[in-house]
Amino acid sequence: MTHVEDELNSQPECWSRAAEAAKRYRDALPGPGERTAIVGCGTSYFMAQAVAGLRESAGQGETDAFAASEFPLGRSYDRVVALTRSGTTTEVLGLLGALKGRTRTTAVTGDPDTPVASMADDLVVLDFADERSVVQTRFATTALTLLRAHLGLHTDSVVADARTALATPLPEGLVGCTQFTFLGRGWTVGLAHEAGLKMREASLSWTETYPAMEYRHGPISITTEGTATWMLGPAPEGLAGQVRATGGLWIDGGLDPLAELVRVQRLAVAVAAARGLDPDQPRHLTRSVILAP
Repeated sequence: MTHVEDELNSQPECWSRAAEAAKRYRDALPGPGERTAIVGCGTSYFMAQAVAGLRESAGQGETDAFAASEFPLGRSYDRVVALTRSGTTTEVLGLLGALKGRTRTTAVTGDPDTPVASMADDLVVLDFADERSVVQTRFATTALTLLRAHLGLHTDSVVADARTALATPLPEGLVGCTQFTFLGRGWTVGLAHEAGLKMREASLSWTETYPAMEYRHGPISITTEGTATWMLGPAPEGLAGQVRATGGLWIDGGLDPLAELVRVQRLAVAVAAARGLDPDQPRHLTRSVILAP
């Protein structure tokens, strides 16, 4: 079993632990009404998008998501939350340094013995979800679960759906598809972007990702026999039929959207295996991006 397989299979337990950890870290996380920005790089950026959507829709306060390298320093926030598995990513550390003494910052990390510990005002440690693999799975979803629980939006049924996602066979014919499109709405747009990234990283697949309503404004033109379109969360009315009419495979995300992402992680590993690729050694990638000064 690869590292990434072992780690993605551990997610139900990690999510349960994260829900408990949210109680301990309550004061380190954004309170109701705080104007908040959530930042990250790569996978963490897409998790930031999902959290921002959840927080605003829950009426907890204005919430933006940015890639750490694109944060608008001219804006004013009550708190900035940085998601960083390694605690060493150059762009995240640079941003935290720029905000020091100006804006309260919180770092959510898998490794507290890294530079991020001294750069952020508050530190949330999810070391039980840290990973050996380059490709992120459990840390990303565990960080999202922590923040989801903090918002009061996590339930035991989410963990149950994750177990179902791990135990249920993938849809027939899916692994053999040549192209994959992932769709989301609201907070699940970030999950769709992360699903596409997982497929590219682990299996070098041709993937595209869109807000579901935007898919019909051009991207559906590539959908045909041998392609797959996967909806994370409830689909817009009529979209499934339109995809099936193209000859493409439609995957309806019936589980909690975060559990659907676990199914996509499994797909990425399965496609990698079918193509003779090692998902633990993704091409041109490292566990953390550290740029030379």
